[in-house]
Amino acid sequence: MMAHEVGAAMIDILVYLFETYGYADACPEEPEQLSRKLASAGFEEADISAAVEWLRGLRLASRQEAPRPLAGERSMRLYSEAEVARLDVTSRGFIVFLEEAGVLDMRRREMAIERAMALPESEITLSQFKVIVLMVLWQERASVDALILDELLTDEVAETEDLWQDALSVH
Repeated sequence: MMAHEVGAAMIDILVYLFETYGYADACPEEPEQLSRKLASAGFEEADISAAVEWLRGLRLASRQEAPRPLAGERSMRLYSEAEVARLDVTSRGFIVFLEEAGVLDMRRREMAIERAMALPESEITLSQFKVIVLMVLWQERASVDALILDELLTDEVAETEDLWQDALSVH
């Protein structure tokens, strides 16, 4: 199975977990138990393994302390070459939008980027990145405004693509 197929199926599993378990604490933490539940829901073993491993990484990241800010509030995050190669300009613009909306703080932003980099795809789509952000917020039990939640659950990239690209333009 190609990496793209595993990643897309893994995203489907993450959406299933979000929809099935209202918050991360309700989701079985024991890998074997979670794997059995996902298998009974009809997911493939390879996809389940990838999703369980990805979720384990999310849980580990959520237990780490927040990095101490080294810069002022007007600073901006610079992306590594690997991050730029995997997170397109639309996804990076979406991060800026979520930060400005108060949805992502520095810690959650870094968790989302780290978890995006953990996907097997070579390039992460905005739709995939939205699911990753949703899972970070789910893991953190973050309260999210209904409009933001709707945006995270929307798969209509074409309409908002220019908006997120504009968020990154330098004037």
